[in-house]
Amino acid sequence: MENGKLANPAPLGLMGFGMTTVLLNLHNAGFFPVSAMILAMGIFYGGVAQIIAGIMEFKKGNTFGTTAFISYGAFWLTLVALWVIPGTNAPNGGATPAAFMGWYLFMWGLFTFFMWLGTFGKNRAVQFVFLSLTILFILLAARNWTGSSELGTVAGFEGILCGLSAIYLAMAEVLNEARGRTVLPIGEIRRP
Repeated sequence: MENGKLANPAPLGLMGFGMTTVLLNLHNAGFFPVSAMILAMGIFYGGVAQIIAGIMEFKKGNTFGTTAFISYGAFWLTLVALWVIPGTNAPNGGATPAAFMGWYLFMWGLFTFFMWLGTFGKNRAVQFVFLSLTILFILLAARNWTGSSELGTVAGFEGILCGLSAIYLAMAEVLNEARGRTVLPIGEIRRP
């Protein structure tokens, strides 16, 4: 810690979110099935790394960052648990019916919508990440409610875009700080 300055934990959380989101949505878009690779990314990078970033944001006094990273880290952990627990003789077989899974995804979409409202006044890149994630959750919920594989494919491509936008924002924050100038623009909001 140089001069009492704390490191910016946001790139860690954004990369954990972004990379895991891209990989899962490559599956949703139909490129490959869910495998141990996605489960491992969901637990360790999407889950644990984001929770660590959220705790670091707490230390910095950033309520938005704390809430976002810890919540989405918990999302990844619960998602993996929803896939894995049914194989552990959970009550009633443990499998989550598609309609219930739709409500799970919808609730995450509702949470994300309110988080998106919290991005107003922040840079355009973070606004895009949260708006595209809201759309992704709504599309995935609709897929589960309707059983539409076509809607799932559309959600997959939209999710790849969402994940890539988080990766871009993470790398912009790292490179811009490292170079001391704007290398990758993020659409800073100019305040009067």
